[in-house]
Amino acid sequence: MNFDSDTLQLYTQRILELAASIPLVARLSQRDGTAKVRSPLCGSTVAVDVAMRNGRIHRFGQDVKACALGQAAASVVGSNIIGCTRKEVETAGKQLRNMLVHNGDPPTEPFEELSVLLPARNYRNRHASIMLVLDATLEAIENAEQQQADCAAGNNSR
Repeated sequence: MNFDSDTLQLYTQRILELAASIPLVARLSQRDGTAKVRSPLCGSTVAVDVAMRNGRIHRFGQDVKACALGQAAASVVGSNIIGCTRKEVETAGKQLRNMLVHNGDPPTEPFEELSVLLPARNYRNRHASIMLVLDATLEAIENAEQQQADCAAGNNSR
């Protein structure tokens, strides 16, 4: 493969380290919500399962089939997601998208290490893969909330 120097700068040592050590890769057999998101541009996919407790992620599982950038994002998210609320995941997603698309600041705690993906700003075709894990996590949380609402409605109609 022939890589130019810009492409080589994109795949930093830290990105490759993160991609090689994604935590929480076992899918959850008991989950409150699940989602699978695919990037149509590159075919990368991320499936996420969440178990929620008191509005926070209590358990998390992910299956990541993505490039090194998407894997690095999944590694950072997997390392920091336990205990997060929907609002924190939404904020992280907005901040990451803003960092990539609008040259904004990197995400804040607990996802500040997503700043390692700053070199990807100029590679718009990689943005969707980077966003997959947060998009899937948010969708899984929404599915968990919907399931909880459906159960509550079913219990109230008896």
